[in-house]
Amino acid sequence: MLAEAAALGGLFLAAFGAATILPFQSEIVFVALQLEALVPLWLLVTVASVGNTLGAVVNYALGRGAERFRERRWFPASQASLARAQRWYAHWGVWTLLLSWAPFGDAFTVIAGIMRTPWWLFLLLVTIAKTGRYIVLAWLTAAAT
Repeated sequence: MLAEAAALGGLFLAAFGAATILPFQSEIVFVALQLEALVPLWLLVTVASVGNTLGAVVNYALGRGAERFRERRWFPASQASLARAQRWYAHWGVWTLLLSWAPFGDAFTVIAGIMRTPWWLFLLLVTIAKTGRYIVLAWLTAAAT
């Protein structure tokens, strides 16, 4: 039982770190644990998805925090440009969060914070993307063995 808890804790940390700007690779840990069959697959998918989604929440918070500097002279966009970008993003760009599972997806989660994506929509889209990624990874791993 201790080995299972340690394995799941390691998977959670790897998935969390992989969703931030840190250079982690949760897929390696996930596949290794799936092949070891130490814990049920549904639990691996759940723990990895929660960890990866919470890591994306950190990015979102960083984006929201960065926006407080929008009135600073060095901020890369004027107030008018930022307002225009936020309107465009709310209509079209929010769907990029469905790509938050991809290697470049971390940037989308930070941008979502800067663009003031509604919290519930951010969480919904990112959870779908992150969970879908681990389900596909589990299926591919099972198909290859």
